[in-house]
Amino acid sequence: MRYPADQQAATGTNHSFDANVYTRLGVKPFINANLPFTFLSATVVWPEVRRAIDEAAHYMVDVVELQRGVGRRLAEISGTESGMVSSGAAGSMALATAACIAGTDPEKIWQLPDTTGLKDQVIMWGGRSIFDSALRLVGGKPVVVKSLDALHRSINDQTAMLCTGYSADPDPVDPPPLAEMVSICRSAGVPIFVDAAGGIPPIDNIRRYARMGVDLYGFSGGKGLRGPQASGLLFGRRDLIEAALANATPVEGAVCRAMKVGKEEIIGCMAALEKWLTIDLDALYREQTETLKRIAGFVESVPGVKTKIELRNGSNRFMQLVLDWDEEAFGLTVDECGRELREGDPPISVLCNYNPYVTRVREFFPPTPPKGTSVKRQSSPLTVFSLSLQPGEEQIVGIRLRDVLIGALRRTVEHPSES
Repeated sequence: MRYPADQQAATGTNHSFDANVYTRLGVKPFINANLPFTFLSATVVWPEVRRAIDEAAHYMVDVVELQRGVGRRLAEISGTESGMVSSGAAGSMALATAACIAGTDPEKIWQLPDTTGLKDQVIMWGGRSIFDSALRLVGGKPVVVKSLDALHRSINDQTAMLCTGYSADPDPVDPPPLAEMVSICRSAGVPIFVDAAGGIPPIDNIRRYARMGVDLYGFSGGKGLRGPQASGLLFGRRDLIEAALANATPVEGAVCRAMKVGKEEIIGCMAALEKWLTIDLDALYREQTETLKRIAGFVESVPGVKTKIELRNGSNRFMQLVLDWDEEAFGLTVDECGRELREGDPPISVLCNYNPYVTRVREFFPPTPPKGTSVKRQSSPLTVFSLSLQPGEEQIVGIRLRDVLIGALRRTVEHPSES
């Protein structure tokens, strides 16, 4: 079903899916009821961010001086010594690695990513990451450890840094033993970097790692923070932030110069962080719950569909609407439902099993079964988020979900042999 501009206006949206800066290039925008993935262009920035970017664009500044000013403000907010705005969470990972390998020595900075004669081993807690190309491209050599004993044994005179993920859950099932890791690495003089890309909310995570004595930690600017997509935050020790700046843009010859972040992204990311300091998280969750309830109201009219609204665990801790139905009885899988939504007008993105931009190496994904082999896959539920929805879009999402599910039920009744 098509939802023309006048119907969109009736539901409260103030923009057109038919005529905009993207359609003039032949690119079709969509409604994002998904998480703020990079391939989905992240999320809708706060209005305060748009205003800050516009103001920043009217002035010229020394970018390094700006980053040092940002560092002072980030220290005030977080309790750590300094910080900077990066090109994203992966950019923070690369900057942290370069800082720990080359420091501020111009010869070493120029030498990267060649690490001959330099400390270049990066211990990775728990296993490799699909994002660890960020540390490898500046010369880091991953060494995987999965226990504190292995960590003790792995640290040597070639160890430049330890890299670990994080847990945003208040009561995680299997959290990284970060306090113990900090103690071990501090005794050995090895800095720790925590990749907390989707760790906001809660905003207190920007203080959490400083209190634990973590040397460097980074967040995405374009995910839960709702700042510019091409931005991120790197917090940490003053000497290591200075080293990161020495390996970053605008330094000519620095390995991370290609990860450029402009004054607009820097100011926009800081505006997003300042906005979060004013947010009542409980009130935000209540608002998201009410929006998701309106979507659920449409879907619950379909016989056999169950809904649940809950707080997402792990990264991107926002309220989510989880839909469940008998795929066999409906003749509709979660992935097929997601595809129908993406192919509608306007397209809608929800969380299912769709991401065409993942490097599917065997280390992270099982090999494709031989042709003709039947492998039963556990399907993840279809999940809806309100983080990126603009006013009125929840009605479009609810109606479309209802229509797709009802359509599937009707097909099974009319053509039972095909379901």
